[in-house]
Amino acid sequence: MTQSSFEARLIALGLVLPPAGAPVANYVPVVVHAGLAAVSGQLPRDGERLVTGQVGTDLTVDDGKAAARLCALAILAQLRDALGGDLDRVVRCVQLTGFVNAAPGFSEHPQVINGASDLMVEVFGDAGRHARAAVGAASLPLGAAVEVAAAFAVSS
Repeated sequence: MTQSSFEARLIALGLVLPPAGAPVANYVPVVVHAGLAAVSGQLPRDGERLVTGQVGTDLTVDDGKAAARLCALAILAQLRDALGGDLDRVVRCVQLTGFVNAAPGFSEHPQVINGASDLMVEVFGDAGRHARAAVGAASLPLGAAVEVAAAFAVSS
């Protein structure tokens, strides 16, 4: 892809990244080291509203998938901020780790986390294809429906 192609792709898709949020505990949002950018887990915020609830009880799979997409947008916002505003330094999305606040017996975690995975491929094309884990949890911070963390290969 050409210079500024990932930023152009965001615009073409009609995607607006949210502001990169400040950490709420003793961690940093992104660590960039030796060609890798590790993005801390991001929660699904729709504007100021945090998407909360348990998928399979309070929320449908489609609701969870939409929440995972919001997490992916927050990941890209954090990443762009850490890369000095230049998403075109991204070489590849290496891994996503998704946590789903899931009802007992819920087993559709992969379908929920597809919301984040699909966005990475929409924005980065083949460079957005990644390794992944999709895990169920009894609860997540602040009652969030989903949390997603990521790792990216980046150029200097």
